[in-house]
Amino acid sequence: MTSHDSPDSSPGSPDTSSGASEDTPDWSDWSGLEDDDEQPAALGTVVETGRGSLPFTLLHGEALVAVAAWGLGESGVTPVDIGTEWEGLADSGEPVVLHDCLCPMTPAAFIAECVREAVAREAVVVGVRPVTDTVKTTDGTDVEIGGEEGPAGLPVVGMGPDREDLVVVTSPVVLPAGVVAALDELPSDDFGVLVAWLAERFPVLTRQAPPEGRRVAGVDDVAVLEALTAR
Repeated sequence: MTSHDSPDSSPGSPDTSSGASEDTPDWSDWSGLEDDDEQPAALGTVVETGRGSLPFTLLHGEALVAVAAWGLGESGVTPVDIGTEWEGLADSGEPVVLHDCLCPMTPAAFIAECVREAVAREAVVVGVRPVTDTVKTTDGTDVEIGGEEGPAGLPVVGMGPDREDLVVVTSPVVLPAGVVAALDELPSDDFGVLVAWLAERFPVLTRQAPPEGRRVAGVDDVAVLEALTAR
């Protein structure tokens, strides 16, 4: 999970404060991006490493990884093999789209919008979904139970952060050409870890993915997604 906004210390982060000038772009929506704008060229890959056997679970009769690959191709992105040398991607001068196979039904149109956004803003664009589970916090403070002191170190359960301030990283993660060129390799294939790392170094924008772009964590989630996307 991550917050909606990147850290203020991220190099090159846009100024979204109320004191920004009228010429400052509005980074909070898709303003300035038209659906009929020419789609920028981009390279992309479906990330399946580190995800166990779940990528090969069937969804609508196809493996999750195959469904994700189809969506990536339909978005206008040129697929490349996950094993492609990073230097070759950087030399292409094109943005790179990372599509998580565990978000297989992410609409191609949404991926294409994220690519246009990344190119127009020169920022990393990340698909996210709202957090729906209740979030609690704990610490190691002693508590009193029934007026008596509880066991030392018994965790105290407190109210967590507002769910409206939290999002779950889904897919895609679009790296503009400048970010691709600045990297020697991907620091992680875990999208949550990757986005947190990128946000410390580059401007990162989050865009809410549609419901069908949700992440699956097990076969039960796959069944829910299949029902959600049944035609």
